[in-house]
Amino acid sequence: MDAESFMFLGFNLHAWITIFTVLTMFSVLLFTKLRSDVVFLGAIGILYVTGVLDAKEAFSGFSNTSVVVVGVLFVVVAGLMHTGVLQWIVKHLLGHPKSYPDAVARLMVPVAALSSFLSNTTVVALFVNIVKIWSKKLGISPSKLLIPLSYASGMGGVCTLIGTPPNLIISGLYADHTGTSMNVLATTLPGLFCLLIGILSIIAMRRLLPERQTPSSAFEETADYTVELVVPSDNPYVGKTIAEARLNEVPGGKLIELVHFDTVISPVSDKEPIMGNDRLIFAGQIDEILDLKESHGFVNANHTVFSMDELDHSRQLRTAHVPPRSSLIRKTIRETTFEKDNNMVLVAVARQGECLKRAPQQIKLHAGDTLLLECPPELNLNTEAMSKDVQFFDSQQIPYSGPKTLVSTFIMIAMVVLSALKVLPLLQCAFIAAAAMLVFRCCTPNQAMKAIDWDIIMVFAGSVVLGLAIQKTGIAERLAFGILDVCGSNPLVVMTAICLVGTFATEFISNTAAGAMFFPIMYDAAVTLGYDPFPFLIALMISVSSSFATPIGSPTHMLVYAPGGYRFSDFIRIGLPMNFIILAANIFIVNIVYPLTPLQ
Repeated sequence: MDAESFMFLGFNLHAWITIFTVLTMFSVLLFTKLRSDVVFLGAIGILYVTGVLDAKEAFSGFSNTSVVVVGVLFVVVAGLMHTGVLQWIVKHLLGHPKSYPDAVARLMVPVAALSSFLSNTTVVALFVNIVKIWSKKLGISPSKLLIPLSYASGMGGVCTLIGTPPNLIISGLYADHTGTSMNVLATTLPGLFCLLIGILSIIAMRRLLPERQTPSSAFEETADYTVELVVPSDNPYVGKTIAEARLNEVPGGKLIELVHFDTVISPVSDKEPIMGNDRLIFAGQIDEILDLKESHGFVNANHTVFSMDELDHSRQLRTAHVPPRSSLIRKTIRETTFEKDNNMVLVAVARQGECLKRAPQQIKLHAGDTLLLECPPELNLNTEAMSKDVQFFDSQQIPYSGPKTLVSTFIMIAMVVLSALKVLPLLQCAFIAAAAMLVFRCCTPNQAMKAIDWDIIMVFAGSVVLGLAIQKTGIAERLAFGILDVCGSNPLVVMTAICLVGTFATEFISNTAAGAMFFPIMYDAAVTLGYDPFPFLIALMISVSSSFATPIGSPTHMLVYAPGGYRFSDFIRIGLPMNFIILAANIFIVNIVYPLTPLQ
């Protein structure tokens, strides 16, 4: 029995293999920490090996125009980053608002504008620390502004075809099917309308935004998680080493710093000798550490030298959070070589805005935990190895602004204008812009190559292939007819139903994957109804980028999750109504700007 003759519930064997592959892939992405690029590559391999797709189809994603555009745009963004364009914009746009609504508008508008042309993740990463400092000056909790920051990047991204990957994927597939390319500004008017509605909705629903204590504020009082003891001059341990005094194995804590007169020693070696009047700083469970007064004859320090201000002159306290795919997750810091490799000491751990009152070296770390680390001031916080394990809240470096800042800005504007006016196709414009960034030394070839996120490229390519498999096996057509059976022949109802499912699907899966998966469904539904699929696909672009209700719905949500001290329910509380509000605004404005027209 071949694949075509086998039928079950209206699907042949190849269709069931595709369904099983897609469901398994999404389950693995949702419930495991396996790399997404590996998962997508595995899915491509299954579809090829089982004969669902031939070799050309299985690897067509890597030659897809939209995927290539995404890769080239990484180089353009690298030029903007290394010439200080983005950092200059962040620094000068926020100003001094007099009210919360004014603050939300001042924040969301420039973020959305930048996200229309640049990576949403890059924009949010640039703004996180600025917003934290800005919110303190305004007397507003950062948690009231960081969710709007993330939402603005998503809503701004849909305003152009290059602003978010699903737009590029869907527009590329549309061009493949119809032979007609979409204008780079095709989604601008609908996107701006939805952005306006989104800003007004957040201002109206601001009471639904939580007022959380930020993780860094949990570390503001060092006395909450450290204790400082002094070694009397006649103490019996004077002259012995740290190991001999067994201070490297203190119950409930860890010796993180030793002060010989004015010399600060950290990390503290086991061979370090103990001298009279030494100050020993321990981190962990205070009551257990204080037992050293009785067991070792130490005394309380009259003046705590371990403070934020004094430490900055020798070593610095820096806060960082544990990203979702960190190798530190489910391990204690003691089980790793992180401290030794990076010349750091873990001082304290905060979870959901509260400092954990346990020995930091004995705490199993979770994704989203905030770490207080004692580091040398000259430490490079942007090293590739370190950024995989922890992401520092203060790691963004601001480059010098000069003539190259203007050059890279002009290159970016020229790329957008030439593409919008259809002087050149978007792919050619992107290649010319990337080459110009290198020729004018806005970034070096090495910086350009490092800027390309190959994991993302793999996900984009895999998403295109999945969409192709869904269409080739008849799944899209079958689902489209199923939706028509349920919703009838009213095009608005069909458009709304598919957009609704797409909006909530992207809460749990990549918006790129959702766009590729729902493209053939929406396209086939529109054609079956006898309408031009263009407005249907514009609505779909906005829907699959409108994930507001879960922190896992977008990488930008995860960027603000830890700094804002958020809980999972915080996103649901305001994000669920936002999903329905933006969906309604989307359907309304798309049908105003692009009225439904029957196929000729």
